[in-house]
Amino acid sequence: MRKASFASFLGALAMIATTGGTFTICAYPQIVHAQTQGMERRAERRGTRQHSRELKHACNASEGKSRAECRQGKREVKQEGRHD
Repeated sequence: MRKASFASFLGALAMIATTGGTFTICAYPQIVHAQTQGMERRAERRGTRQHSRELKHACNASEGKSRAECRQGKREVKQEGRHD
């Protein structure tokens, strides 16, 4: 009886290893590719937002422009980033 349970254990282990290996090989490249594209777009959006903030802060620090004009400049930079 002990030999039979050990053989069934090895069989179950082999089945799990085979199934897990197939799943990893088939599914893993798709997941990595999707995350990479998302990370690139996220980084682009962050860069655009940071650039628009810097422009707005520089505009607010300068004399002669209203806050509304500075906000409009920020909006234009963000819109350009969305269309690229």
